[in-house]
Amino acid sequence: MPAPGPIIVVCTANICRSPMAAALLKHALAAQPEPLRSIPVISAGVAARNGDTVSENSVFALKKVGLDIANHKSTALTQEMLDSASLVLGMTESHRQMIQLQAEPVPKRVHLFREFMPQHGHKEIGDPFGGPIKLYEATRDEMVEAIPSLLEFIKTQIAPKG
Repeated sequence: MPAPGPIIVVCTANICRSPMAAALLKHALAAQPEPLRSIPVISAGVAARNGDTVSENSVFALKKVGLDIANHKSTALTQEMLDSASLVLGMTESHRQMIQLQAEPVPKRVHLFREFMPQHGHKEIGDPFGGPIKLYEATRDEMVEAIPSLLEFIKTQIAPKG
């Protein structure tokens, strides 16, 4: 069985949410057995410019949990990335809709990062851009809260035991 393609975490400009979410998911997958730990996780933006620096508050919010994203540079989402992806995770419904409108073909698995959480809570992760560090920390915590249910989905859908 071929190795799964990358998981792509998507937000708007790829300087706040998706770099944080990708780092958190990558960290969580690294603690899992193979083949999960080897699934690449990348981030991109539906309206990103290539090469922008990550938001300082995103860097600070993740440093507080031991992850370093200071060297992240933004990447625009491309059709080539989507074609290779095993899973695409947006932060909001608008990200999913933009991918579905622009991609040809549309990836089979386009979901929201918080979509698999068992309770009927809020499934979108709002944009903290320009907000205080507390807002970035709250955004990070929303991502962390979603990781267990997301890992369960990945275990059953992307890397099923064979």
